[in-house]
Parts: sequence; structure tokens; C-alpha cells
Amino acid sequence: MNIIPNAPLFRDPIYDGAADPTILWNPMEQAWWIFYTNRRAFSPGVGVSYMHGSDIGIASSDDGGKNWIYRGTAQGLGFEPGRNTWWAPEVIEHEGTFHMYVSYVRGVPFSWEYPRKILHYTSKDLWNWTFVGEPKLASDRVIDACIIRLPDGRWKMWYKNEADQGFTYSALSKDLYHWIPGGAEITDCPHEGPNVFFFRERYWMLTDPWHGLGVYVSEDAVNWKRCSNILREPGLRRDDSGIGAHADVLVHKGRAYIFYFTHPEVTEEERNDPDFVWEYRHRRSSLQAAELICKNGELACDRNHVEMDLGMV
Repeated sequence: MNIIPNAPLFRDPIYDGAADPTILWNPMEQAWWIFYTNRRAFSPGVGVSYMHGSDIGIASSDDGGKNWIYRGTAQGLGFEPGRNTWWAPEVIEHEGTFHMYVSYVRGVPFSWEYPRKILHYTSKDLWNWTFVGEPKLASDRVIDACIIRLPDGRWKMWYKNEADQGFTYSALSKDLYHWIPGGAEITDCPHEGPNVFFFRERYWMLTDPWHGLGVYVSEDAVNWKRCSNILREPGLRRDDSGIGAHADVLVHKGRAYIFYFTHPEVTEEERNDPDFVWEYRHRRSSLQAAELICKNGELACDRNHVEMDLGMV
């Protein structure tokens, strides 16, 4: 049964900086869960310190995705002492074990010039996580993992390599624990947040080039063709007036739903001004959801008229 999701779908009630969502089914609770970056939007901090010092937030919905409630933060991620930073979780399930691949920055930096890692954790209940290790990837400045299983049984990861112009790189694994780094796959422009999914018999990748979301299509999850951007034009729903940013896609019952975030009070002029100082109203962010459809060989998204049918798994 179709429902009309709330707009905004969710705002974090503690820091008001929900971003970078990933959605999956929690079989223990029989509910949908979203893990997200929990940026400290209200912090008066120096430079970009408000973007750091973040835990991974959790929101859940037991009514098919219409209403979402804040549940707290993922536990057990702190593998070393201090107030550190976690971003952009990717959470998947395989044979009864949940795996999280999450971006990590030591401490609370004031600027961007610090190493970043992607760390691997496992869990049986989605609440409590055990540190596994750090996959060896292309550089010491990697973030935003996305993972899917290929038809041959191997797992493939895509991620942003900040050491190479913000391009998307890949890696392969047979068991989710040991990874073989690959090379660059998306190099047409700097971007972040690659997200890959299989829909309508093809692979699709979304990236965030900060001008709406970039779209790519592939027959083999290796060679990609660029399509038109989506979520570039402002939406009409509450808190959906900005560009769509760093998204996850859930393919469910033959339909594809995109979960993304917005900075609803940031104008295009402000966003493109490198000297603009963001205050709280610009920093705050909201999660939104919409449906993706295939149209003339590309993806399209009507963010103003949204219905979903998530139901139960």
C-alpha cells in the first residue's frame, strides 16, 4: 500500500545535522532503520569543526517509512581514545552478520587537511558494533564506502579517493574482510558519496558533485556511461528546497527509492561562494525520500510528488 512520506523525512533532534543516510531492514525489530552522519550543526566551532566530532545516528520507522523516530547512536565504534569523527556509514547484511564500513577521522579537526580512513565493523543486532580493521585502499584519504555483491559472488566497494581529485575508486573482496584495491572508475569531475545499485537489469551509480546528483549506468559495474543529473532543481516540499546530496537507494518490490539530504536554507549563491560563512540555519540539514524511475534510458525523480510502498520485508 502506498504511503506519502513526511517531508522532511527526518531531522536529527540532538544536533540537527542528519546527512549521508543508508537504509536497511532490521529483522529483529521488523522495522526500517536509517544510519546517518550526525553532524553538529548548532556548534559555534572554528572552521569546519562542526562537521567533525560526529557519531553515527540511527532513526527507525515501523509504519512503512512515513514516520521516523530518533533512536540514538551506533555503539562500539570507538576503537581508540578521544572524541573522534565518524561519517557516511554503509551497512549491509550477509549470512546473519551486519557489516558497517564507515569513514573515520581522528579527533575534531578545524580544517580538511587530515587523513581519513574507511573502517570495518560487524554486529549481530545493529546496535553494538565490533571493530574488525581497516581495509587497505588506494590512499590515506578515503571516505564514503558503498558495497554490493556481484553475480560471481565477489563483493565490490566504491569510495571517494581524496588523494586523486575526489574521484571514485573501487576494491574487490571474496569475503568482506580482505580487499584488493582497484583503480579509478569515475573521473569526469570531482565528487563524493558514490552509491551503486541494481535496477531494471542494469547497474546505476549516483555521485554527489555538489550540483544535484550525478548519474551513471553500466552493464557490468565496471564501465560507466554518464547520464543527466537528478535532484538539481529545488523541490517544493518542506525542507526540500536545496539540491539533493549524498544519497542511498533502496530497491524494494521492483521500485527504487532514493534517500538523500538537503541544506534547505542555503541559496545557490551562498553555496557557490567559497568565502561565505555558514551559520546554524545554513548548517542544519534534513533527510528526504523520493522515488526513482527509468525514463528514456536514464533515471528521473519527481521530488514534489512522492509515494512509497515499503511495507514489511
